[in-house]
Amino acid sequence: MAPPLAAAIRRPHLSYFRRILWSHHLRLSTSHSPSDQSDFEPDPDHPIPPPHSIDGDGELASFVHRISSAASSASSPKDALSLLLSSSSSSTTGPSPAPASPALLVCALWELRRDPDAAALAVRYGDESSAVDGADGVGAGLQPPPAEAWHLAVWAAGKARRFDLAWAVVRRMRRRGVLTRRAIVILMERYAAANEVNKAIKTFDVMEKFKVEVDQTAFYSLLRALCKSKNIEDAEELLLLRKKFFSLTAEGFNIILDGWCNVITDVAEAKRVWREMSNYCITPDGISYTLMVSCFSKVGNLFDALRVYDEMKKRGWTPGIGVYNSLVYVLTRENCMKDAHNIFSKLIYKGLQPNVETYNNMIIPLCESCKLDEARMVMESMILKGIVPTISTYHAFLKQEGIDESLKLLRKMKEDGFGPKSDTFLMLLDKFFLLNESGNALRVWNEMRKYDISPARSHYMTVVQGLVKHGCMPRALEYYDEMKENGFASDTQLEKEFKTFLLANRDHWRGGGKYNIIPQRSKHFARRSRMQ
Repeated sequence: MAPPLAAAIRRPHLSYFRRILWSHHLRLSTSHSPSDQSDFEPDPDHPIPPPHSIDGDGELASFVHRISSAASSASSPKDALSLLLSSSSSSTTGPSPAPASPALLVCALWELRRDPDAAALAVRYGDESSAVDGADGVGAGLQPPPAEAWHLAVWAAGKARRFDLAWAVVRRMRRRGVLTRRAIVILMERYAAANEVNKAIKTFDVMEKFKVEVDQTAFYSLLRALCKSKNIEDAEELLLLRKKFFSLTAEGFNIILDGWCNVITDVAEAKRVWREMSNYCITPDGISYTLMVSCFSKVGNLFDALRVYDEMKKRGWTPGIGVYNSLVYVLTRENCMKDAHNIFSKLIYKGLQPNVETYNNMIIPLCESCKLDEARMVMESMILKGIVPTISTYHAFLKQEGIDESLKLLRKMKEDGFGPKSDTFLMLLDKFFLLNESGNALRVWNEMRKYDISPARSHYMTVVQGLVKHGCMPRALEYYDEMKENGFASDTQLEKEFKTFLLANRDHWRGGGKYNIIPQRSKHFARRSRMQ
């Protein structure tokens, strides 16, 4: 009998693993892979702040407050800038209203990222302050905004779909002679994320006009952006249409293949792209094979996963840890546990070391098959080997546990520094509503507040739609009103349903609460009450 999960992760040497996790978290916070280097917020609810450290939190708060106040009180961006510049010139005592360092400006922009107007104003103010003649005593010694500050301003505007504002920042960068390719890539990515495919392509096409180098790297950035936003067919069409300008390569096809294998797992489309590579005389490389093994593994196709793995080795490509991780997943999913465990031995023989994904790829399918005792044993083995669980490890268990054990796991996650995060609660809300346990879903909602996690629109919509589905319209209305009061967008379909409900029950409100309905009584019952 495997030990309980809580016991499996409660070891004397856990503090050592916490230190490992913390150093790992710092590395993640300060590095970005080339494919997602423009994404400042990989996790919408728990963003990774820019890796800048500055002295004096009071200075940062004061600067952010000054920018926000100017942006909200002025009648136009021009007036807001004039207000800030005039306050700079009139300030003779105390700290300068202008950003004292590039790091301070970047941190301020991160704080203002959800207010694109204020973010654009901040970078423009930093630019103007540094350009003021030092002889006037204002702006002397101030450095111009660093590239990351401009990028954040473009990203914040694009994230809010304020593309007019994003283009204004890009044009200002061009006038200052500081326009970078990354700024244009960020703009393309935000258009793609908004499903504005044609505008994303047009943005790429104007790069040359803006005197930004247009090469295959920039083109592949556009393809990645389109695939990431699930516009994979458009990306593939563009790849083939532009083959005269950008030669077809395995790298280009791998971007499309990654879309069909990982963004949308569609085996038929992945096979078609594989054949298309052959039609254009493009030889698959190691990444191509890795993607196909991953794709077959995700859908539980053990035969084809092993076939591609064997072919990969015959072609002279050395399988990496990603290939073996995929094989662990599909073997465990297909209940070939002996072969899955043998992969661990093979990894070590090949000079590789099992990582957290290797163990997760065994734990997750075990949990999905409700083999929680075996999953706990694997997790205990992982911890004993010094490999720290991730939030995905905990999520695998949370998806299968009942409400009481789920709440215990949430506490353990917090104690051990693994979360819980916003998407943890979103997953639990979804689960309990699907199980027709709306009461437990609301317990999870109340628990979320205890972990200082502010509900996002996705949380509100999950709760509201779940309550509507279970006929709890008055409670659903309360959460829906709260969602709108917190500034989140309304939903057209829900508005119609609630309007119909309110009209049908307008004469049956009870005074104790906003949406408490008096049950309608039959005429016979009402007549008996009057006679008594």
